[in-house]
Amino acid sequence: MPDQPAPATPADFSSAVLAQLARLQAKYAADGQDLAGYLEGLYYADYVNYWDYIQLETLLSLQRPMTRIPDEEIFIIYHQITELYFKLCLLEYKQIGELQAPTLQEVVLRLGRINRYFENLIDSFDVMVDGMEREQFLQFRMALMPASGFQSVQYRQIELASTALENLTDEAKRQALGEAAAHDYDQLIGCIYWKAGATVEESGAKALTLLEFERKYTAQLIEHARHYETRNVWAVIQRLPEIEQRHPRLVRQLRELDANVNVNWPLMHYKSAVRYLQREPTDVPATGGTNWKRYLPPMFQRRIFYPQLWTEQELAEWGKGWVDKVLEQG
Repeated sequence: MPDQPAPATPADFSSAVLAQLARLQAKYAADGQDLAGYLEGLYYADYVNYWDYIQLETLLSLQRPMTRIPDEEIFIIYHQITELYFKLCLLEYKQIGELQAPTLQEVVLRLGRINRYFENLIDSFDVMVDGMEREQFLQFRMALMPASGFQSVQYRQIELASTALENLTDEAKRQALGEAAAHDYDQLIGCIYWKAGATVEESGAKALTLLEFERKYTAQLIEHARHYETRNVWAVIQRLPEIEQRHPRLVRQLRELDANVNVNWPLMHYKSAVRYLQREPTDVPATGGTNWKRYLPPMFQRRIFYPQLWTEQELAEWGKGWVDKVLEQG
């Protein structure tokens, strides 16, 4: 048998190692665990490598084009990047929602992170738009039907985590339901603004894009809306001292969030739609059958998270200047 190493003594370890062992002993003892067993497992464990930790090979294998048209892979990668940014946003929304005793500093910090994520997406959108040839896009897009960015459930979750549900629902439909439906999420989700964005313009019927989206996500979105009733950003802010609710730094972050999610981000999509799809007199339809001309421009949808923070003129002209500029450039 091979010689066994001599038992180690405290003198064999530096004071720093002994201090860490003491901390580990306290941690595992608190859970009734034997530190020696965990240390033995560490002996057999491999070092962590970058490519294993971020699952690089798996990540790079997730692009599966439907066609052989080269620029389709650009389209896929950019949308995958977008969904990862959305996940980063949702991690911040989750932590905001869990604040039982929020502080101005922490709320502003996390809102600032969300705004930076959206600003990165907004600033990078031209990477995709300028990175694809129009003719290639118009070819491979036909293989994607009825898929549409409209079906991004994480974007819907961001909206529901940002504001009270009433700000996302059609006012006339909500009033028709009456006070009894104020907390009936099944009915309120039925009034959500985005349902008007995937309808067949000629008949008003739901497009297959919307039908498939509802089939997969309706129950999940209802639960998400219920969860964020008291955890959405505006609800959390109401738990701050009243004077802090009007703090300029907080108001600035909230207005930026409102503009980023409800004006700047959808209008980047509108800009690309004008470039790729709008060709008078006959426009190219969107892959999901969405009526994009009336769905994307914020001056038509007028979804606003925090109407209390905008002037009457700003509310009346919501997104109008940006749309006019895009149309001039298109």
